[in-house]
Amino acid sequence: MTAEQLMRSRYTAHVLGRWNHLWVTWHPRTRPDLVEEDGLRWTGLEVLRVESGQEGDDAGVVEYRASFREGRRPGVLHEVARFRRRAGRWLYVDGDVLES
Repeated sequence: MTAEQLMRSRYTAHVLGRWNHLWVTWHPRTRPDLVEEDGLRWTGLEVLRVESGQEGDDAGVVEYRASFREGRRPGVLHEVARFRRRAGRWLYVDGDVLES
């Protein structure tokens, strides 16, 4: 698995409401106590840039835009997300949300 593949699986977890997947793929140093429904309807994902994060790497960065709807209002989450490999598994660490 790569950091990009983990990021895509986390996006899918948002779409399907699989909050446990988000929690177990979040680095324990930065994850919240609980991951809850966000009330958004996720409608699309565009990966913009990937740095490292391949099978032989220990860290990686994935920049992406995820489209959503909050009620009738459309929105976009633009994030530069950081990932680390721990015990052979990729984990989401944190990210910087950018203005779109």
